[in-house]
Amino acid sequence: METRLCEFCLRSGVLCSQCREKLRSGEVSELYMKVARFLLEIEDKYPMIQDAKLVDVVEADGILALVVGRGDREKFMGYGGRLIREVRDAFRRRVIVVESGGSERRFLEDLFSGYRILTINVIWLPDGSSETRIVLAGRRLNEKRIRALTEIARRVRGISLRVEHT
Repeated sequence: METRLCEFCLRSGVLCSQCREKLRSGEVSELYMKVARFLLEIEDKYPMIQDAKLVDVVEADGILALVVGRGDREKFMGYGGRLIREVRDAFRRRVIVVESGGSERRFLEDLFSGYRILTINVIWLPDGSSETRIVLAGRRLNEKRIRALTEIARRVRGISLRVEHT
């Protein structure tokens, strides 16, 4: 699996000067390092993730978002969900997988996986900024989960979200 840290550093637990600098500067987080180490430990059980890329790991209100390379989401979501369940059990957080790059719509569909998105609109505000409005159909999301997903969208893609239900 391709990560932003050296495989040797992750497996040994001793960071080289480059990886230590990435951690110190905030380019990678302690959580990223823990998740990457865990995924490297279990990648023999899940050979499809061996050629996948882990771009970032973001946590908000008990939801762990694995940001993976373009086209790698299916590799993580395969295996009948066993890989995601292992990560969930190890870190005791709900896990979602989103792709880096790609269209904003695809990112939002990954983020709100399991919910039907009726519309996605961009609202331009008087101060020149924009906000993305999403209307979901079906069962309602609780406010805590909405806050967590909007925070993940802001941190991963810089998107300001407004979530509504029909």
